[in-house]
Amino acid sequence: MKLKFLSNHKVAAAGPETATASSRPLDSSLDANVAEIKRRIGNSSDVVFRSLSNPASTSPSLTFIYIDGLVNADLITQAVIQPLTDSKDLQEPGLDNEKALLLIKEHILTVSGIKECKTVESLLRMLFEGNTIILLDGAKTALAAGTSGWETRSINEPTSQGVIRGPKEGFTESLRIGTSMIRRRLKNADLRVEEYKIGRRTQTGIALVYLHGIASEQVLAEIRKRLDAIDTDSILESNYIEELIEDGGMTPFPTIQNTERPDAMAGGILEGQVGILIDGTPFALLAPATFFSFFQSSEDYYQRFDISSFLRIIRFTAFFVSLLLPALYIAVTTFHQEMLPTTLLISLAAQREGIPFPALIEALIMELTFDVLREAGVRMPRAIGPAISIVGALVLGQAAVQAGLVSAAMVIVVSFTAISNFVIPSLAIANSIRLIRFLMMLIAGSMGLFGIMSFLMVLLIHMAGLESFGIPYLSPVAPMKPSYLKDIFLRMPMWKMKMRPSTYGSQEAPRQNLPAEQPQASGNPFEPQGSENS
Repeated sequence: MKLKFLSNHKVAAAGPETATASSRPLDSSLDANVAEIKRRIGNSSDVVFRSLSNPASTSPSLTFIYIDGLVNADLITQAVIQPLTDSKDLQEPGLDNEKALLLIKEHILTVSGIKECKTVESLLRMLFEGNTIILLDGAKTALAAGTSGWETRSINEPTSQGVIRGPKEGFTESLRIGTSMIRRRLKNADLRVEEYKIGRRTQTGIALVYLHGIASEQVLAEIRKRLDAIDTDSILESNYIEELIEDGGMTPFPTIQNTERPDAMAGGILEGQVGILIDGTPFALLAPATFFSFFQSSEDYYQRFDISSFLRIIRFTAFFVSLLLPALYIAVTTFHQEMLPTTLLISLAAQREGIPFPALIEALIMELTFDVLREAGVRMPRAIGPAISIVGALVLGQAAVQAGLVSAAMVIVVSFTAISNFVIPSLAIANSIRLIRFLMMLIAGSMGLFGIMSFLMVLLIHMAGLESFGIPYLSPVAPMKPSYLKDIFLRMPMWKMKMRPSTYGSQEAPRQNLPAEQPQASGNPFEPQGSENS
């Protein structure tokens, strides 16, 4: 399923609640309800049924249902079972079952987050979320007590977006921990969190996080619309959501950012982006996204502006090197040898003497070999990783050259290209460049520099036509907005960026009330007063 642009969106006719038109209401008989639940879940061994009834007492019969491993057992004992067994109010003769249910809900249970379930489907949904279900004999309503509690991974440093200076904590797989990490950074009443349940079978929790008054209402409405339109059976990772709601169709360029860093998400939300957290994955999404946002790193704002600006230039240079260097080498050595200095041309010709393949095949062999080694390095156990690095160095370096399969110049080109690819801070855009690079090499091998220039023009036109939730992909360069360029190719000093750029359609413009010029010291604080006269 692929969702298209605004006007082409088709809103799902039925949400999770309305889709249960054939929902089965709960019966007043406790035994009938328990039998129906057991039939639905197939007597799964991890579902615990526990009855609480005393024939000698006038208390109504109760049954607790919970899933072992998804609940906090101590909380069930202390906040659910013990208050019910100790309560004297339930033993009053003539107590109506409906009134008993209200009494349990409002006065007896000490656990927070109690909800009512009137159908078997809603009861099962609450059960699978880690709640403890309380069924009362004679009542057509069940109670779901919030007793969820399962093992979660501790907060660690992000593995895909490391920094030297800055916070060292990343998102975990828990949705609630993720929202709390954002809330801890943005202590503002305007921070909004909207939750969704997507996936007919997985019922995955999704949280939409944004700042009210800063995020664009049009962008928010579009994201809500696309999330509501998702009708799939499972959401297991954030890429499911990314592919289902992103713009661009078959474009290789990502139009939604992903990040493991809470500080990066908080920064994006402050800029007017909308965060999307998905339960079960540490990778959150930021939308809308422009092409230039993929070259920005959290660390750009944790160090001086001149260093950050220099690193930005390095990244953009690495982008062009990663995209064009193998293609340019193929084109020049194949079609345009006259462009090379004579000495360099003689050196390259000497290296290629005895190589059985043309430059295009030579480059494809080396690039594919590197990608195979890279994939192997990712999939192999950590203990074997260094061995892969040694094999890669030998295969890509000395052995391939000595065997006469590739030239030393090609080894240098491919190695420098691979290193440049890793300079780009976003893995999503780096992978896109890897894909485009192969196409670029094929065109360079068949049409030379003319093909490269033609392909670049087509690529630029394609990027200019892309949008991310209504925001132009090349904004603020195309369409040009000079006042928004202070944080694109270079990072201006903080005291220069007084206004929030509306790159993402944000509503509120002022960001700080610092002076327009860099603050100057009024004088040497260590100089004695009246020293000129002394």
